[in-house]
Amino acid sequence: MRFVLKSALAALLAALASGANLAAHAAPVYGEQLEGFHYPHPLQHFDFQSQQQSLSMGYMDVRPPQQANGKTLVLLHGKNFCGATWQATIRALSQQGYRVVVPDQIGFCSSTKPASYQYSFQQLAQNTHQLLARLGVEQAVIIGHSTGGMLATRYALMYPQQTQKLVLVNPIGLEDWKAKGAPWRSVDQWYQRELKLSAAGIKKYEQQTYYAGRWKPEYDQWVDMLAGLNRGPGHQKVAWNSALIYDMIFTQPVFYEFGDLRVPTTLMIGTADTTAIGSDIASAAVKARLGDYAVLGKEAAKRIPGARLIEFPGMGHAPQMEAPVKFNQTLLDDLARP
Repeated sequence: MRFVLKSALAALLAALASGANLAAHAAPVYGEQLEGFHYPHPLQHFDFQSQQQSLSMGYMDVRPPQQANGKTLVLLHGKNFCGATWQATIRALSQQGYRVVVPDQIGFCSSTKPASYQYSFQQLAQNTHQLLARLGVEQAVIIGHSTGGMLATRYALMYPQQTQKLVLVNPIGLEDWKAKGAPWRSVDQWYQRELKLSAAGIKKYEQQTYYAGRWKPEYDQWVDMLAGLNRGPGHQKVAWNSALIYDMIFTQPVFYEFGDLRVPTTLMIGTADTTAIGSDIASAAVKARLGDYAVLGKEAAKRIPGARLIEFPGMGHAPQMEAPVKFNQTLLDDLARP
């Protein structure tokens, strides 16, 4: 009997190990520029020169399936997102006659990961402006989510004549984390942190910070996207560029220039969001002062001349993914306002 039990236990352990190996083997792995990942619309590339090197910027240019309304919207992704994460919004907007341009910024997703690059929001805004010029887009509504909100703000400050409207979706940078006491990390420290990224770690962080402890199965594909990029053959390059980008985000606030915006601006804020760069290593007292979007959204709306604030009570960092139908209709209604 003892032998039978031991054999059964051994068989069970072997099966569990086999299942774990199979799961590990099945986990997606993507190339340095996210090769192998499926984008919701044809992925194109804009090749250009910047900082004495050749770079390639991935983007989607989605034309409306029926009557075009003559307006172009540019969707800018966040730090832990890609252009593909806008898929539900792209569909909703294009069906209403909008042309939708969705770039992946240099250092992210389907774009080049340079061995060295001086990252700034000004540089990324200029890259985006050059892409739009190549596509013949003279004016557009600029919609930025998360880090894309910081970039969208910088774009509107640099190119107000080309910005018909600015929409910020849970943008980070509504506060200066460093000024509030969040500790500084060196690029080397960021790099070591990024080298350790895993699917489990990404999911835990996003569930706690982005979605107020909640999780939906459809979020898993975006965890796989990031984890697959980080575990791929470009692992070290991906981590290094991510470190440089985090340094850019932390040290280049747009917060102090909100009052200089001169374009119509709408803030769309999930009030349960707690995203704040550096809060993970901040003291409990400092962390308690960071990432309170229920307050930050209202404060930002007061700082931006004529801004309109739309709140999504109880939603997290990505309302366009958490409640796409509600978010997209709200966005369309805002875009239709005079």
